[in-house]
Formats: sequence, structure tokens, C-alpha cells
Amino acid sequence: QVQMVESGGGLVQAGGSLRLSCAASGRTFSSYSMGWFRQAPGKEREFVAAISRGGGRTYYADSVKGRFTISRDNTKNAVYLQMNSLKPEDTAAYYCAADSTISLTNEPTAPHEYDYWGQGTQVTVSS
Repeated sequence: QVQMVESGGGLVQAGGSLRLSCAASGRTFSSYSMGWFRQAPGKEREFVAAISRGGGRTYYADSVKGRFTISRDNTKNAVYLQMNSLKPEDTAAYYCAADSTISLTNEPTAPHEYDYWGQGTQVTVSS
């Protein structure tokens, strides 16, 4: 199992940047593909980005491509989401997710594909 805690959320003006962090417990962090999702009030949870176990492969939602960057540091059991050029529509609770069986080859964008979830961190972008 893996447990995760997100941090780094906050209030930022449109055009600004934030860096989210997800700290994971456990000695097998490198066995998990990791993802970031977000959920705005009244909306379904949506895929943002994913990264492979070794960090060599990434995948992004079209809505964030070119603005967000996912990365990981397996020596620190952490995954990050650098968010630039933020827009008001990026406002949501952001969650990191992990799974040991998925492959980025299959473009894992569905929440049900991930077994483990953090509690989320709120990002609010003002216009």
C-alpha cells in the first residue's frame, strides 16, 4: 500500500504559477505509476497528468498540455505538478493518485484505474 499527502495549493492570480507536491509513504514508491486529478465543485473528477514508474514517460490532458509539468523523485518518494499560466478554470481540488498495475501506454485517464488517493489540496485561481 501507499499513502499520499498533497501540499502546495493556494490562491493565485490568473497567469501565475503553483507547484503541487505529493509525498508518499512506503518503500515501494517506484513501483507505482502516479497521476494528478482535479475536481471542481459540482463536476466529476478529471484527469490532469500521469507519470510512469521511472519518470521517463508522461501524459497530459489537452487542457493543461504546455502549461503543467508532472515530475517525480523516487529517492524522496514524491511526485510534483508544476502549474504555470494558471487560468480561473483550473480552480479545483487537486489529488494525487497511484497504482501499481497501470501503464502509460494505455493512457490511464480514468479515476477508477487508480487504487490509492491522497486527500487533496485546493487550488484557486482568481481572474
